[in-house]
Amino acid sequence: MSRALAARDVARRCVSIPALLALIPVAASLLVVTVALAPLSLLAGRSGRAWPMQRLALYALVYLVVDLAGVVAAGVVYLRCLGSGAEREERSMTLNYQVLARLLAFLVACAGRIFALRVEVGPPIPQRTHPPCDGVVVFARHAGPGDSILLVHALVCGAGLRPQVVLKQFLRWDPCMDLLLSRLPHCFVPRRGEAGTSGAIGSLAAALRPGDALVVFPEGGNFTERRRRRAIGWLNRTGQTWRAARARRQRHVLPPRMEGSLAALSGAGDAGAAVVFVAHTGLDRIDSPSRLWQSVPLRTAVRATWWTVPSHAIPAAEQAREAWLTDQWSRVDAWIAGERGRPAETPPAAT
Repeated sequence: MSRALAARDVARRCVSIPALLALIPVAASLLVVTVALAPLSLLAGRSGRAWPMQRLALYALVYLVVDLAGVVAAGVVYLRCLGSGAEREERSMTLNYQVLARLLAFLVACAGRIFALRVEVGPPIPQRTHPPCDGVVVFARHAGPGDSILLVHALVCGAGLRPQVVLKQFLRWDPCMDLLLSRLPHCFVPRRGEAGTSGAIGSLAAALRPGDALVVFPEGGNFTERRRRRAIGWLNRTGQTWRAARARRQRHVLPPRMEGSLAALSGAGDAGAAVVFVAHTGLDRIDSPSRLWQSVPLRTAVRATWWTVPSHAIPAAEQAREAWLTDQWSRVDAWIAGERGRPAETPPAAT
C-alpha cells in the first residue's frame, strides 16, 4: 500500500470511528423517545402498525453497537497477529473471517426478532464441507435493504465459504466494514469507476482458492424502476441497442454492467472456478423510506434461489460470454416474475 493511500485510510478512520461513537448515544436517545411516544400511537388507534418507528430505532442502535464491537474485535485481531510472514497473514485472515461471521450471525438473528425477517432458500444451501469446495464466483441480484448482508451471511455462516466482496467505495465510511474488509481480499469500486477496477476484479477471481467465493453484484446498485429506465436509456445512447431491447423485457433486474462482470468471468476461467447465480425477492419492493416504514414488520418471507454453472460450460469468447451472461440474467428476471405472481400465502415449492 502506498503512503498516500495509508494516510487517506488513517484520515478517514479518524473521522468515521469518532462519528460512530457519537451516533450510538443519539440512536439510544431516539429509541427512548420512540418508546415514550408509543402510548400516543395507541391513543390514535394505530396499534395495528406493530410499532415500525420503535423497531427501526432499535435496529439502528443494534447495528451501531455491533459495528463498534467489530471495530474493537478488529483491533484485538490486529494485536494478536503482529509481525510478518505468510503464516501470520493466514492466521489474521482466519480470525477476521471468524469475526465477520459472528457479527453477521448476530445482525441477521436480531433482524429476525425485530423485523420478523424470514429467509427461504431453495434448493437448500450446501452445508460446510471438509475439505472446502472449489472457489466460486457469485453473481447476485442487488435489491432491497440488507440483501448483501443476507447473502454474505449465507456464504460464510451457511456454506462455510470465505467471501471476497466487490462493493462501493463509500461503504468504507462504515468503520467496521472498512477495517475488516481491508484485511481480506476485496475490491472497493469508486462511484464513477476508475482505471484498474476491472483488472482488480479479474485478479481476485483468478486467485480464488478452494473455499473462496468472489461476490459480484453485476447491476452495480440496488434495483429501482428509475435506475432501470436510466440504464436502458444509457444503452441506447451508447449504441447497445440489442442489450437495451433485452433490458426492456427484463422487468425486475437492471442490465448487468459488463466490464467488471466479464473481468470476473475471465478470472474465473483462469482459476477453473464455477459461477453461481443468486436471485431473490421479498426486499425488492422496499425502495424508499416510506415503503420501508410501511413494510415493518415484514409480512412475507424473503425467497431466494441459486444455480451453479461449471467452469467448462462458460463460453470462452468475450462476445459469447456477454450474451451468455445476459441469458442468465433473464433467468434471474423470470424467476422473480414467477415468485411475484405467487400468492403471498402459498409456501415455496418443494425442491
